[in-house]
Amino acid sequence: MSYDNYIGKTDSHSDVLTASMVKRYRAVIGADKSGDTAPNGIHWCTCLPNASMVELGPDGHPAIGGFLPANDLPRRMWASSEIEFLSPIKIGAQIKRISTVASVKEKIGRSGKLLFVNVDHVKRADGKDAIHETQTIVYRAAPSVKSELPVAQDIDLSGWEMTESTTPSTALLFRYSALTFNTHRIHYDYPYTTELEGYPALVVHGPLMASLLLRFAGNIVGEKNIAKFGFRGLSPAYCNQALTLAANKVQDGLDLAIIGVDGKQVMSAQVELR
Repeated sequence: MSYDNYIGKTDSHSDVLTASMVKRYRAVIGADKSGDTAPNGIHWCTCLPNASMVELGPDGHPAIGGFLPANDLPRRMWASSEIEFLSPIKIGAQIKRISTVASVKEKIGRSGKLLFVNVDHVKRADGKDAIHETQTIVYRAAPSVKSELPVAQDIDLSGWEMTESTTPSTALLFRYSALTFNTHRIHYDYPYTTELEGYPALVVHGPLMASLLLRFAGNIVGEKNIAKFGFRGLSPAYCNQALTLAANKVQDGLDLAIIGVDGKQVMSAQVELR
């Protein structure tokens, strides 16, 4: 199947970064800092898709085939992002997001056919480029076997210099879904998630975990000192299971990870300093 007609396709949205949005975001990710500059990661809460209810697909997402390529793979995941923070975003700024489909590639993995879609996002604040992001979305077939919940074990964290524990609750998942206008049912609809998608529990949002890592990293090196941030999802994280945020200092920044109850990484990330 050819996806050439999707390459270069663009989509744009506008927004205003309000003080109330910043307060809600800080409340959700546990940031207690104040000021007129928005915390890192809040760009995922602005310029959101505004699809009507009739435009939603069975999974709660806006149906594909408009901006994103139509395909026959029902499961979608936000696999990774590479982000460059170019300039701070002030409260009250006029925000514009311009998104472009950069590439669409089919691959064969252990679970079968996969479709990788790279989308380049530019966020402008008051006419100035503030954030560049390349997002990778992966589509795959529905699972034939239901996944199992990770089994809690004693975790060896001796290889990490700094750690922090957190347990995503249903309230946290709901609040982040509301912040990002995200109606993907795997984050709030337990029967759908477990019976149709084959997950053992509600799934924690990838950008929520990335936002927690950004807040954690900002506490270590100073939020304004973060120039670049990249993350990659390695496996799902589940509601009501503890997660450990972990960091090591490296020459030009931080190596980061989120570790599940079984000691396996569910997300890896890197921070590059200015």
